[in-house]
Amino acid sequence: MARTFTVSDSIVIDADPSTIYAQVSNPALMGRWSPENRGAAVRDGREQAYVGMVFDGYNKRGALRWTTRCTVTAADPGERFAFRVHAIGKRRPVMPGRIATWEYRFEAFDGGTRVTETWTDDRRSWPDFLAHAFDKAATRGHTFADFQRRNIRTTLRNLKTAMEPTAA
Repeated sequence: MARTFTVSDSIVIDADPSTIYAQVSNPALMGRWSPENRGAAVRDGREQAYVGMVFDGYNKRGALRWTTRCTVTAADPGERFAFRVHAIGKRRPVMPGRIATWEYRFEAFDGGTRVTETWTDDRRSWPDFLAHAFDKAATRGHTFADFQRRNIRTTLRNLKTAMEPTAA
């Protein structure tokens, strides 16, 4: 079975693109919405994203914990935020490699914003059989594409809940 290398989903949020972008593009805040990410530390301490910004993301899945090193590849306020995951490790991201790319697009839509989150598997050099075996062990029986599809849906729902004003 061939791998699915990219999955994405969208949600419409009752807030403007710039407001949502400001939150999503701050890596330290992602832990508020993601089912796996627990936040991040930006290497130079800045909060406003810029292309080339490097941050370490802290992640947890069940009892497993790991840290990733990421570099921002797109930082277009109110439009697009993306980063590449290029190192991983238990406490420190010491093992380099092409891991994944995450992208968020923000599009004005019907008085709010359509937010699209996309995950791309950058492990192109891995043979499919090896990737499938690793994925099933790491996700308790799923491919990363299926696993990330659910994570993206959860993240978007959580972001919508956090960003929309509550009813009076």
